[in-house]
Amino acid sequence: MSGRRIEILKDAQAVHVRAAEEIAHFAGEAVSTLGEFPLCLAGGKTPEGAYSYLAERLRSSVDWKEVHFFWSDERCVAPTDAASNFAMAERTLLGRLRIAAHQVHRIQGELAPAEAAAAYEAELRAFFSLADGDLPRFALILLGLGENAHVASLFPGAAVLRETQRLAAAVEVDDPHPRRITLTPAVLNNAGAIIFMVTGGNKAPAVKAVLEGPPDAERFPGQLIAPSDGQVIWLLDQEAASLLSAESRETAR
Repeated sequence: MSGRRIEILKDAQAVHVRAAEEIAHFAGEAVSTLGEFPLCLAGGKTPEGAYSYLAERLRSSVDWKEVHFFWSDERCVAPTDAASNFAMAERTLLGRLRIAAHQVHRIQGELAPAEAAAAYEAELRAFFSLADGDLPRFALILLGLGENAHVASLFPGAAVLRETQRLAAAVEVDDPHPRRITLTPAVLNNAGAIIFMVTGGNKAPAVKAVLEGPPDAERFPGQLIAPSDGQVIWLLDQEAASLLSAESRETAR
């Protein structure tokens, strides 16, 4: 199933619950059809509530031993650093579920950036048994959206927006943690499904630019996310959706 679906929910908590329910749903489908669930996690603050809800309320709804965890991006910090996307997932989800080490495929942010990107690409190639030119296909990728419309660590104007050969790349971005590793657009767009989780009025201009603005992926990298053979689900709270047109709001679920 391909296409885009927008859901506007009451508040951030409703987004977290809905996202967790969707993750559990996709997990069941993937395990049933593939025998495993390759899941790519988002970092930042927005997904924390969804991960906690999965661990607390939906623990028995997912066959966790068949889930393999990856990340869409990572800051170049130690895995114990408070800024680490891995550390956030470990605290809210992985550690609470006691996920086995072989199911966790983290980006080694403590390495030199180029080395970390190469190691992560090698990890992807090995797990998905990729030949040259192949792309990994995640059953589900989770994404947030920055105030500047960035996704993963694909920031406006960055050369990686035009990357066509690599699966993972080292980047420097305009952020207090500038050095990062990110999946490239081609990898994101090869997913079976993508869920955006976006909350807060500060994200409303970015949401409007990505969903309704003129095509300009250099300024609004979120516009790059358009898989040709995959589903995109936008989970927005009322504040994040507040600048969308009446037409978009009326057609949203």
